[in-house]
Amino acid sequence: MVNRVRKNKITFFIDDDELSAIKQKMKKVNMSNLSLYLRKMALEGRIIKVDYSVFNEIGNSISGVSRNINQIAKRINATDNIYAEDMKQIKQTQEEIWQLLKSIELRLL
Repeated sequence: MVNRVRKNKITFFIDDDELSAIKQKMKKVNMSNLSLYLRKMALEGRIIKVDYSVFNEIGNSISGVSRNINQIAKRINATDNIYAEDMKQIKQTQEEIWQLLKSIELRLL
């Protein structure tokens, strides 16, 4: 123990409910090391875990919308005509993009 970086020990007591609450909070931020968790909480006062899965899901949805737009553009370029159905699909795709952006905003609030 001579080579320890941290040589000062802090000891305190908690009841079973407090320990359970601490473990639940550790689980929420995906931490399993109690010492590290308590040290971070004592020094920083909070731990923020950002859930990026929202962006992955939305990125996949936007990719699908982009593929639809690309297919419409290819059809227009191949025929040199814009059909009413193409315009309807473009408007629908635009609405899908707006809905995705609104869902991002709601999830971030």
